[in-house]
Amino acid sequence: MRAHEAGALHGNDAAPTWLPYPEDVNTLIDGLWSSTTRRGSDGAVEVGGVDVRRIAEEVGTPAFVLDEDDFRSRARSFRDAFTDAFRPLAGADVYYAGKAFLCGAVARWVQEDGLGLDVCTGGELAVALRAGFPAARIALHGNNKSDAEIRRALEAGVGRIVVDSLDEIGQVDAVAAELGTRAAVMLRVTTGVEAHTHEFIATAHEDQKFGLSLTGGAAFEAVRRVLEAPRLELVGLHSHIGSQIFDVGGFEVAARRVLDLVAQVRTELGHTIDQLDLGGGFGVMYNTQHTPASPEALATGIAGIVEKQCHELDLEVPHVSFEPGRAIAGPSTQTLYTVGTVKDVRLGGPHHRVYVSVDGGMSDNVRTALYDADYSCLLTGRVSDAAPEVVRVVGKHCESGDIVVKDEYLPSDVERGDLISVPVTGAYCYSLASNYNHVPRPPVVAVQGGEIRTLMRRETEEDLLGLDLG
Repeated sequence: MRAHEAGALHGNDAAPTWLPYPEDVNTLIDGLWSSTTRRGSDGAVEVGGVDVRRIAEEVGTPAFVLDEDDFRSRARSFRDAFTDAFRPLAGADVYYAGKAFLCGAVARWVQEDGLGLDVCTGGELAVALRAGFPAARIALHGNNKSDAEIRRALEAGVGRIVVDSLDEIGQVDAVAAELGTRAAVMLRVTTGVEAHTHEFIATAHEDQKFGLSLTGGAAFEAVRRVLEAPRLELVGLHSHIGSQIFDVGGFEVAARRVLDLVAQVRTELGHTIDQLDLGGGFGVMYNTQHTPASPEALATGIAGIVEKQCHELDLEVPHVSFEPGRAIAGPSTQTLYTVGTVKDVRLGGPHHRVYVSVDGGMSDNVRTALYDADYSCLLTGRVSDAAPEVVRVVGKHCESGDIVVKDEYLPSDVERGDLISVPVTGAYCYSLASNYNHVPRPPVVAVQGGEIRTLMRRETEEDLLGLDLG
């Protein structure tokens, strides 16, 4: 590959076309921040009645700051919206997708607020069980479950195991026989629908590790095998079409294809499938590009789709389940950082970039590097009258791809010691966190009513060294 002059191609201070110039760079944009986030009388941001400066002083930075009231309100909103929309039909359940963010306190909140819990590893199951979550309201996912994970789930009495492959049918049946029990299973089917807001790619999604293909016949064969297995009980079908979904169009295609399988099973195998899980993936607002639908709009739209498709196929409407995770956890949390180095990289002519380095980075938010995700940020420890300037917020790790926020306006006087917050980091950021460069993972603190409560403590160097037996 030929060398080129890096600066001329890469250094450019022009804002992306979607990023609007702010009338006031101190404004908290509606939808980006949790419901209790506001600026206090002296300009610093408060969340849950707690000043971010106090959080920085008491627990340090970086820190995940979770707005407990916001999280629980979102969970209840999804519960109520889907319950109400499907009440005239066969009913609906909402399971919180624990992979978004899970700890003991969150498991207890979800239980108290009447949701089920979706887990996908033995570790997530262990957190749920230690928190006292009712096993009957737990679903176990995973494309490569171990015998030990299946055994633990069956011993605990989980409500359902979502089977992901033909091989797993025999595996679950064998473990259930070993324990002298029966296993309630759902089959995850691949519909060939990949939803990226309005884009449907009908074949590309077949080439992935999850699920049993509808078009290849594996899904129908899986149903037949489960019905013949002596220790398995088929409780329904599961489908998941993607993430960051902003409308219900993709569910129309997916529901039709899953219900076609239900009709085929009724006709050819004489068995009625009366439960469907249509997954989650509901989108959130990471920046001003995104306009997520409300839980009520999603629930009403999907209920209409399911009822219509069942009517056309002469099927009874099944009981339906959904699994929001990001849409509950994501907007409830912001990550609080302290600014270190501010570097204006001038490359000649009009080209330059301002790098604002913070005390975290890809070890606490790898999504920008992993998914090319776009985030926003805000100066939260104070207000500023300085002119807005496009900056790139980066971390402290030894990677040029260690970027937290690719492009955002901050006041041009941002400096070392300032506090900035990145909103909508409650989903997958802590779950994907690492110890890259031997950086300890940040804490997760819940704020409510002016109080700070640590949910996950900050890791220490002693934690890291304690694993090193060399």
